[in-house]
Amino acid sequence: MADPPTASERIKEELMSWPGVEAGPGERGEFAFKVGGREIGHLHGDRSAHFFFPKETWLELFEQGRVEYHPVFPDRQGPAARRIENDADVRHVIELLRLNYDRIVARHGVPTKA
Repeated sequence: MADPPTASERIKEELMSWPGVEAGPGERGEFAFKVGGREIGHLHGDRSAHFFFPKETWLELFEQGRVEYHPVFPDRQGPAARRIENDADVRHVIELLRLNYDRIVARHGVPTKA
């Protein structure tokens, strides 16, 4: 019997179904998701996700309890983090990544393959 997919596997599977999303290892051990070369967020294994949002969006998400301060930028609005501890967190991370995906696609369109 196969093990159930991990949190990161579930997130990767969902994001790779979105048009124009590319994914792979980053420079600091993270696994990044990009659209047209623009990062929409990245994972640190199965335990956390990091994002960058416009300050107004970040503040709204922070006030709703959907993100917290990024550990590398603890006093800045924009960089954000989300712990992944359960199935609800997986869904929330996907929703947050979708916010960035939709924002980038609305501004730049879905990239076409060369």
